[in-house]
Amino acid sequence: MTSADNRPIGMFDSGFGGLTVARAVIDVLPSEDLVYIGDTGRYPYGPRPASEVREFAHEIAWSLVRDHNVKAIVVACNTAAAAAFYELETELPVPVVSVVEPGARALAIATTVRRVGVIGTVGTISSGAYQRALKEVDASLELIATACPGFVEFVERGQTSGDEVVLLAERLLAPIVEANVDALLLGCTHYPYLSRVISEVMGPQVVLVSSADETAFALAEMLHERGLDADLKRTGSHTFLSSGDVEWFADFGRRLLGPELSEASRWEPSAND
Repeated sequence: MTSADNRPIGMFDSGFGGLTVARAVIDVLPSEDLVYIGDTGRYPYGPRPASEVREFAHEIAWSLVRDHNVKAIVVACNTAAAAAFYELETELPVPVVSVVEPGARALAIATTVRRVGVIGTVGTISSGAYQRALKEVDASLELIATACPGFVEFVERGQTSGDEVVLLAERLLAPIVEANVDALLLGCTHYPYLSRVISEVMGPQVVLVSSADETAFALAEMLHERGLDADLKRTGSHTFLSSGDVEWFADFGRRLLGPELSEASRWEPSAND
């Protein structure tokens, strides 16, 4: 018998999108403590250079390790995962889980016509991360990948419906619609909040795939394999930090996540950056 490991799981995102992953992790792993950092003071990551996103990811990941003694880290931001996952996996003293690989696996399972789409930020799509991940899962799949600049900003403003959002979705998703895919991966953790609009534009024949649940399952499997499970008899605690407006993060985040986000605290980026 190995003793339980009640250290928290660390998770970070550029803002609110990763709360979709946090929701799934809380539901799948109710005994685990969670520390979530939303870098709202520097969002969105999508338009930023990959080198800058990589710096942010390293800074936050190391803060989770040093300041919060986490036992594992979930990179709950597709842009950050695309820019920094493999480096973080190599240099950090704890295991790292990305949203990219679980999402690619779920997309491959969802399709029947073998023609699929991925949408994400400019940074994620231009990195080729999903293209590589899907090729590793099933090289026979035909993939259409499209960047959707503007989606994150709408979500961060709390605007997930209305004519403006629909018009932008129709324009950005046109290449995916024309490709006649039957499964579409929402390759940004913000995008599930726009799933109703995206589904309306794509049509009922297209299955929307979110990586949140798959990431939670992958995390649970990894923790168990490495003997890092928390005591199953306990109820996990949840800490939420923001580099931006803490009151706004707590209020808006609570509406997206639920009562677990009862309050938030300030996270300060390193003075050296």
